[in-house]
Amino acid sequence: MLRIRIVENAIAESYGEQEMRCPVHLSIGQEAAEAGACAALERRDYVLSGHRSHGHYLAKGGNLKAMMAEIYGKATGCAGGKGGSMHLVDLEAGFLGAAPIVGSTIPIAAGVAFATQMRNEDRVVMVFLGDGATETGVFYESVNFAALKHLPIVFLVENNFYSVYSPMNVRQKGVNRIVDIARAHGMEAHQADGNDLDIVYQLSRQAVTKARTGGGPSLLEFITYRWREHCGPGYDNDIGYRTEDEFFSWKERDPVVAYEKKLIANGVVGQHEMDLIARDLKQEVDAAIVYAKQSPWPDLNTLPSQVYAS
Repeated sequence: MLRIRIVENAIAESYGEQEMRCPVHLSIGQEAAEAGACAALERRDYVLSGHRSHGHYLAKGGNLKAMMAEIYGKATGCAGGKGGSMHLVDLEAGFLGAAPIVGSTIPIAAGVAFATQMRNEDRVVMVFLGDGATETGVFYESVNFAALKHLPIVFLVENNFYSVYSPMNVRQKGVNRIVDIARAHGMEAHQADGNDLDIVYQLSRQAVTKARTGGGPSLLEFITYRWREHCGPGYDNDIGYRTEDEFFSWKERDPVVAYEKKLIANGVVGQHEMDLIARDLKQEVDAAIVYAKQSPWPDLNTLPSQVYAS
């Protein structure tokens, strides 16, 4: 969680230099849902994500230097500098990709799970999506197909209440609508506090184990909150779609700070050790940014490569 937080803070701090020329969607505040869920996976398992994917990529074991280089549009980026922040991929880590079209990777993930099942592979697929993606048609189709075919997949919804600037009450009817949809399709579903790392890990571990042992799919909805603006490095509370009181009430529930306090209180780690960990992580991130800045631009000859058709 701390690594994701430091990485994204560094992106926010460096964005104003105008060397990152792609949009960035930061997940600061949502780190527990990302780190806790991916901690339940094995290296061989697959993850797919959407536009707010930095945390998922890193938590699944993606290469930080390659991610930074991708955001800077460099040839050493994980997508060759062609995709930017919203098209991260690391096949070695089992991160099959992210895409900015809302809901677009949900059916792909279902297809990957179907292929995994047909090949009798010992893999679980986890697809991350936001609450807004549960309003797309492919969500319903994929949940239905996964339940019907008993696929080894976990649909992990990070519900941060907003689809861009639209709150839940203007988009969805019903308090537990997302988990109810999954249950209506015959799928096990749970809603829980997405800022509690232990709860996220426990529920994710149960769902992953169930999928791996032939128990079929699950949907997990974790309630969380993004601090930064929908798209970009700053804050957007001033435009009126959410209040300062709401923002600060969630900021006080900071998952990173809360877990750090828990570790210290339980004698697992001391404050000095935490400070050293933060220092080492900051040095790692700084080195990744230097690597990205010093990396070469993609060669024009690579433009038609890594595409479906020449």
